[in-house]
Amino acid sequence: MSRQRILIVEDDPFIAMDIEAAVIDHLGDQTEILLADSLRTASSLADDQVHMALLDVDVIGGKTFEIALSLHRRGTPFAFVSGSLPADLPHELHGAAFVRKPFHARDILSFVKSALNRSSNDNEDQPAADN
Repeated sequence: MSRQRILIVEDDPFIAMDIEAAVIDHLGDQTEILLADSLRTASSLADDQVHMALLDVDVIGGKTFEIALSLHRRGTPFAFVSGSLPADLPHELHGAAFVRKPFHARDILSFVKSALNRSSNDNEDQPAADN
């Protein structure tokens, strides 16, 4: 398994640490965590090559909907981890993966495992590159 770059956008440092710990407990040193507590920081990090993202809806500076839409357009798996309701999402994001706060580590891991499996299956479906 290659090193996974995971973006976590959360403005509460304790919740961010809980999410990070859940991911690292599963992926260990195969993971590079990119943490953002504001919309501005998240926007700049989301432009980097990330393999998946866990986004709070409301962070410092606004809502993460544009980041989610950008990730969606690129085919990058993401989930909202939020106290908001899935019904609060804009129409374009209805059906996005959603983990309600308070969450259990297994809820985060369920999304991460699903995203990794989907990514592995996508890579298997692609033909090998010529050298």
